[in-house]
Amino acid sequence: MRPGLAVGCSLVYDVGRAGYFVFYPEGVLALDEPAAAVLTRCDGRTLTDLVESLSAEYDGVTPDSVARLLDDLIAQRIVADGGVPVEPRSVGGPSALPAGAPIGLVAELTHRCPLQCFYCSNPIDLSPDEMDTEGWLGVIDQAGELGIRQLHLTGGEPLLRRDLPALVARAGDRGLYTNLITSGLGLSPARLSALVDAGLRHVQLSVQDSDPASARRIAGLAVTDRKRSAAAAIVASGLPLTVNVVLHAGNADRVAELAALAVALGASRLELAHTQFYGWALRNRAALMPTPDQVAAADRAAAEAARLLPTTYVRPDYLTGIPKPCMQGWATRQLVITPAGDVLPCLAAAQLPGGPPPSVRTSSLHDIWYDSELFNRYRGTAWLPSPCRDCALRELDFGGCRCQAFQLTGDASATDPACHLSPSHALVTSLTTPAPPRPLPVSRRFP
Repeated sequence: MRPGLAVGCSLVYDVGRAGYFVFYPEGVLALDEPAAAVLTRCDGRTLTDLVESLSAEYDGVTPDSVARLLDDLIAQRIVADGGVPVEPRSVGGPSALPAGAPIGLVAELTHRCPLQCFYCSNPIDLSPDEMDTEGWLGVIDQAGELGIRQLHLTGGEPLLRRDLPALVARAGDRGLYTNLITSGLGLSPARLSALVDAGLRHVQLSVQDSDPASARRIAGLAVTDRKRSAAAAIVASGLPLTVNVVLHAGNADRVAELAALAVALGASRLELAHTQFYGWALRNRAALMPTPDQVAAADRAAAEAARLLPTTYVRPDYLTGIPKPCMQGWATRQLVITPAGDVLPCLAAAQLPGGPPPSVRTSSLHDIWYDSELFNRYRGTAWLPSPCRDCALRELDFGGCRCQAFQLTGDASATDPACHLSPSHALVTSLTTPAPPRPLPVSRRFP
């Protein structure tokens, strides 16, 4: 065995955080000292040589213990036998980062999109205002200084921005790992080549359904062949491909087929996420809500999909009684910037009361992250109401989603009604059994 990094992964030493991290598609893995010692030696040497080197520096090293660690990283598609030899690099400035520095930025470059998906989570009322190239380049510069290491370029459809290669290149210059989240429409081989040359590291491709007719109904136009062409170009470029599918009543019965399609497309990862009811998806909630039987079948099929390739599966919190930890905790790890430059703790937070959100056009990212009222409003757990305050899971789910609590109760500080312990849980259970006949979903329309 000659372990190296899997395609799309890199090992870095974060100067500001004084530690080693693996950047991989849409994720960051902090390494403890033993894991860092192993990975820094995955530089082309054999497993035997690697163990010998570790044994010379550390006590108690055995071939089995090293093999177990590597097997775990191989299962996560971070390490591969015969993978890319590790060449650690340093990122970040010379100064230590403050505690609580963010690590991820979701950059919504535009709300424009060629598709009309009826589960779109973008706001109902879309502003045509978009920051120009210089504005986004300045944001990327600030992001690197703030400690952000993962940049998620999304929309709408980010390929509609002609300056996308310039933004990717600037992100690379600032030590950010770039993920492109796209419908694939407009991703020609030439366009992709320009992005790869600029430093793009990974592509997430949305797939509406495994059935072409259903995919056309969801997207509003024929997309299956164009998705296949985009996936082929991504794989041919050498970039890792993640296939993302939003699940709902119309396609939740085809999880097995969707997993098989992801494998056929050459994906290295699969994301299956039940619809989150924000924006246009909230308007179509009654049409999109799966049945309990559909969810149970999807759960089983997702577990089987994980045997084929690494799979992330997001269950529907309306039906599970378990709230989701939005963004891994309010203003804890990530932030969102809208096309107009508004800065949010999560994708849907603009709907919350309390005045307009802070803007990167008038304030620095540093001041917004650390000092703005919006970002500090629900940070941590001290603000939690009962029963969350005394719940053993409070550091895991943080009381659930603030935007969902506001949508359902009118109180953004309430326990998320998706939680089975919430005093308002009946509001959710009443929505999970839509009265027949089920309405038809309304397609998204863009001005």
